[in-house]
Amino acid sequence: MDSLPKRTHENTRRRVRLAYLVTHPIQYQAPLLRRIAQEPDIDLTVFFGSDFSVRGYKDVGFGSVGVKWDVALLGGYRHEFLPVVRDNATVTPTTPINRGIFRRLKGTAAKPPFDALWVHGYASVNTLHGILAASALGIPVLVRAESWLGDRERSGRKLAVKKLYLRALSHLVDGILPIGTLNAEYWRHYMGEDFPLFLMPYAVDNEYFRQRSMVAAGRRQELQAELNLDSTRPVILFASKLRERKRCADLLEAYRRLSPSPGVDPHPYLIIVGDGEQRAALERAAQDTGFSSSIRFCGFRNQSELPRFFDLSTVFVLPSRHEPWGLIINEVMNAERPVIVSDEVGCQRDLITPGVEGEVFPAGNVDALTAVLRKTLATPETAQEMGRRALDRIRSWSFEEDIRGLRQALAHVTRKITP
Repeated sequence: MDSLPKRTHENTRRRVRLAYLVTHPIQYQAPLLRRIAQEPDIDLTVFFGSDFSVRGYKDVGFGSVGVKWDVALLGGYRHEFLPVVRDNATVTPTTPINRGIFRRLKGTAAKPPFDALWVHGYASVNTLHGILAASALGIPVLVRAESWLGDRERSGRKLAVKKLYLRALSHLVDGILPIGTLNAEYWRHYMGEDFPLFLMPYAVDNEYFRQRSMVAAGRRQELQAELNLDSTRPVILFASKLRERKRCADLLEAYRRLSPSPGVDPHPYLIIVGDGEQRAALERAAQDTGFSSSIRFCGFRNQSELPRFFDLSTVFVLPSRHEPWGLIINEVMNAERPVIVSDEVGCQRDLITPGVEGEVFPAGNVDALTAVLRKTLATPETAQEMGRRALDRIRSWSFEEDIRGLRQALAHVTRKITP
């Protein structure tokens, strides 16, 4: 557990004690937690259910590639790993499961009870344990989760059960922290129009990705040489897990259709970064296009490496189905690059106006994807202008907006700090 500087009794009395319960250290969240810890009147303690992301693990989504993040997951904020009842290094409704949540929320003679509990998600044993413990102690609960109404198809029976569950949950929760517009619509649908919502947008460390991309620009030729690329040709980039719902196969087909005439390679390169169970099939499909000399498979790349590929790209494409948000879009926009996403990528409503920061197309519609690729790559200036607008847009979707939303929520449920 990190030790933080001692504070005077007066400062401690005025601070809101905030507990955050989450499954494991998450690379996207760590810099946000460090930023929250800097707030002088928020005393944050993070309770993790598992340390598997720190130890390193096999990610099935990346084709069981060994993953050990090369960015700092811990440090700069107070945290504790809860005693384990069940932990198999995955995240499901029934793992991890921990004990001791009630006792920690209750506090001790030396430390008062927490003023509020923030949980990530709402459908796991651990999260429900935390919510019930807080409710029993009279501690207000804030929920942040990723769902939206178009996430994926479910049977009428499952939807009915879900509605009953969320209706019951609404009596145990004091506020919701929506990550964006579609997520807010989801919560209004299930919790009611009058339920307290405080926007806490899904953001990344904008400064980190902006700086890494600027550094990468000075070394662009190195990566071009490594991948044997002609610097005069544009680059279409895909970077994600190679799973069916990411729809990389749709991008491959759209790329094939960019060929100006039979047997002639499309002018752009297609670079695919990532790994997963579909990689072998995608490599075969790339061979079948007849344009494999213009397609590169680069495998899994760690967090700190991605800005090199963002800088290399002319346009980034995420054609996913059922994508709750797509934080990689935030990252790419910090590299001043346009983005093309399907209408089932959750961030599109908030971050992308078609024809401004990039383009949006109907998920699964390869003709439409091909058309927006042609439009974005029509001239170098088209993509460059979209990229400039993307950077302008992402600057106002940052951790500072997260802090503002969190403070508003804490002010509402505790009455101890100002928004």
